[in-house]
Amino acid sequence: LMSTVPVPVNFVACQLFALLMAVWFRIYLHPSKTSPFIRHVVATLLGFYLALFCFGWYSLHFLVQSGLSYGVMVFAGLEHMHKYCFIVTLGYLILCQITRVYVFDYGMYSADFTGPMMVITQKITSMVFEIHDGKSSVKVSVFKVRMPSLLEYLSYNCNFMGILAGPTCSYNDYMAFIEGTCYQPRHQENANGKENGKHKQSEPSPKNGVISKLCTCAISLFIYLSLCKLLPVEHSIDDDFVNSTPFHLQIVYLYLAMLALRPKYYFVWTLADAINNAAGFGFNGYNLDGSPRWDLISNLRILDIEFATSFKMFLDNWNIQTALWLKRVCYERCPINPTAATFLLSAMWHGVYPGYYLTFLTGIAMTMAARAVRHNIRPYFMVSHSYKCIYDVITWAWTQVAISYTVVPFVLLAVGPSLKFYRSWYFCLHLLCLLVVLALPVKPRRRQAQEQQESLQKDSVQDKQTGHNSTDNNCNQKDKDT
Repeated sequence: LMSTVPVPVNFVACQLFALLMAVWFRIYLHPSKTSPFIRHVVATLLGFYLALFCFGWYSLHFLVQSGLSYGVMVFAGLEHMHKYCFIVTLGYLILCQITRVYVFDYGMYSADFTGPMMVITQKITSMVFEIHDGKSSVKVSVFKVRMPSLLEYLSYNCNFMGILAGPTCSYNDYMAFIEGTCYQPRHQENANGKENGKHKQSEPSPKNGVISKLCTCAISLFIYLSLCKLLPVEHSIDDDFVNSTPFHLQIVYLYLAMLALRPKYYFVWTLADAINNAAGFGFNGYNLDGSPRWDLISNLRILDIEFATSFKMFLDNWNIQTALWLKRVCYERCPINPTAATFLLSAMWHGVYPGYYLTFLTGIAMTMAARAVRHNIRPYFMVSHSYKCIYDVITWAWTQVAISYTVVPFVLLAVGPSLKFYRSWYFCLHLLCLLVVLALPVKPRRRQAQEQQESLQKDSVQDKQTGHNSTDNNCNQKDKDT
């Protein structure tokens, strides 16, 4: 979630260069003017150049990881290639992360080459699962999934738009962008599901979307540079601060410190999104007012993050593409405790720092507790608008504190400082989550879904026998689920 974000000046310089190249790429190498082959070659070569500039010869690991995985794809066969590719790609990433932490000085940016490899890992595994499943993630039009050529494969993994900071995208979405077909299926219908003749004749311009995102980048960077030195997270474990500051003020400080830290990631991910949009990638249909949407591969929704009223809502809007990747390759496929398995995979993907595992283990407890509260307590507050507002305010405050408490080890990285922080808080939220889970049990979601499906099937059989229409029953059941 966070360790994919490098911050040095050469990274920013390369991303600004990539932004200019994206504009040039869209205008002068437009699909109407050149072939997909040329677009693939240029995107790949520019990506390798940026990687070499930022990471030096460490960037060869990108090729090694991609080459090993492609070899597995070719020789493993369709039935098993997704499993073997997953193991090989993730295994090589973890090996490089171990080397970077325990062999090189992890403070050296030149050795921090695993950030792009994390994105490449997502892309490779997403692609092989797409191929294995035989379906596309594209919502409107389904493209035939096939084995990519080596050039297409390298272009998808290492193109200049996403080599440094992502985001992850569907292989079929990327191929549609390269071939110039990404607008066609989305031209046919607007948000109301009706034909949109106004936009059908012309390709939508990303200009407004790019400018808006660049403004967000500028504001985020200004806020981060202004506050990061004033509100360091490390201050929350300072002995003098802990001993002399009332606990409620420690909570306020922790929230403000995390609030000051997040704009760095807003800057990096929004800039990456703007680069892709400037190249013409990221179109996702039209809004109700007819304006084009450029959020197909967006990685965050800032307002939804800052005003999240649940742990899940925060995670769903933070590093969106990674969350979707985890859902597709793990959560939807794991037969036993998919929540814990997903958090564990996320920790392994991030790296080998102990703080990552402390954060994600805490995240499992937080998720289970939040799910139990929502399932058991929330219905009592849905009786009126005023009660719902009270519930939203309380859950917003709880969510912000819970997120801040959970990610402290992610920032501190080491075991000692992380446990020192939790001891200063008496592990209070860990204990609270345990009590909530024990006192407010919740059925596993799959069992709930199975019971609901069985109930609907039973109602349907009864309706057929009695001649009644089951529409009303289904609507009532939907309301209950909501």
